[in-house]
Amino acid sequence: MLKQTVKPQFLVLAFALLLLLSSTALAEKVSLTFYFPVAVGGPITKVIEGMTESFMKENPDIKITPVYAGIYRETLTKALTALKGGEPPHVAVLLSTDMYTLIDEDAVVPYDEILPAQEMGFVKDYYPGFMQNSQTGGKTWGIPFQRSTIVMYWNKEAFKEAGLDPNTPPKTWTEMLDFAKKLTKKDASGVVSQWGVAIPTTGYAYWLFQALAIENGIELMNPAGTEVYFNKPASVEALQFLVDLSRKYEVSPKGTIDWATTPKDFFERKTAIMWTTTGNLTNVRNNAKFDFGVGMLPANKRPGSPTGGGNFYIFKKATPAERKAAVQFVKWMTTAERAAQWGIDTGYVAVRPDAWETKLMKDYVQTFPYAAVARDQLQHAVAELSTHENQRVTKALDDAIQAAVNGTKTPAEALNEAQAEAERILRRYKR
Repeated sequence: MLKQTVKPQFLVLAFALLLLLSSTALAEKVSLTFYFPVAVGGPITKVIEGMTESFMKENPDIKITPVYAGIYRETLTKALTALKGGEPPHVAVLLSTDMYTLIDEDAVVPYDEILPAQEMGFVKDYYPGFMQNSQTGGKTWGIPFQRSTIVMYWNKEAFKEAGLDPNTPPKTWTEMLDFAKKLTKKDASGVVSQWGVAIPTTGYAYWLFQALAIENGIELMNPAGTEVYFNKPASVEALQFLVDLSRKYEVSPKGTIDWATTPKDFFERKTAIMWTTTGNLTNVRNNAKFDFGVGMLPANKRPGSPTGGGNFYIFKKATPAERKAAVQFVKWMTTAERAAQWGIDTGYVAVRPDAWETKLMKDYVQTFPYAAVARDQLQHAVAELSTHENQRVTKALDDAIQAAVNGTKTPAEALNEAQAEAERILRRYKR
């Protein structure tokens, strides 16, 4: 038997081939950093971790590292700071209203530049109302994920005690005021133990005020995000109504009402009615020790609420492989079944109609009909206030709202100042 010898050059070639194959395998493993805002009560981080772990099991060539970056504004600040430092996230959930800011900062890439045209049909799977804050200039910049509307919660026990039908919420501003008068509890010395209604004026003051403006027949901005209408008569009337709830009618706490503590006040029976995000639905269900109701916001000239919440954005600095992996992750996270489960776990609105046709969601709505309130309100919803340099513009409006409810300025004075500041900021974006 002849003994075969392997020439050294063949060993070198074989080793080089092995290294090439190994490096190719390593190169195919894509790692994505995923910024996620934690802003609403509930074990949302555990839900996100469970979802990302499931995704990685199904897609072992993609690694997702979630980074919990605080509330939305903090998450945006951290993402833009990381961008300037050269290491932005690959994908992030940020407010739908941050779209213009992210475009102006050249931070994100539209999905249309990642996928061929024939693969962009998936954007039609989402509610058109949510896509209003997700598309501009003929391109899709965000994909809806944790989206919401504002809804009204009420304590049914408090309604019964006040002689009100616990299953019939107020349908108009006039009715809400009438109910709130009956629901406000004061002792002989005038100390209030239960307010009739609480509409937060910190955190997302502009969002709650926008609901009042819509209900009074006005939208606060144009679709291009270059004009606002803060000081129009209908806007002033809306803010005057908000101020009057506390200062004239004394059915709501005077001064600012804190966004973060309003649900706690509701749980502790310090307020009988509250306005807040549908994203608090699971939180309320888990923590209210009394029977409660959930309904659409009361109308004045019309019913309505702004949409709200966050979209998935893909950052521009990502490589082509990272971009494609990020799209794969986004589409996986927003399938009908997962959108349904996310809505059940968190209280956010399942962002696509077919999610509501899943057995999972149908069963849930049958046992908990309030889950469908925000979905049904979408027919009356409009896009959340969104402009170029949105944080500066909304801060001007937030400051005006707080000045009015604190009594340092009249609603007209406050909104005139906010309008002037917004016009100054937006002047450069008018074409």
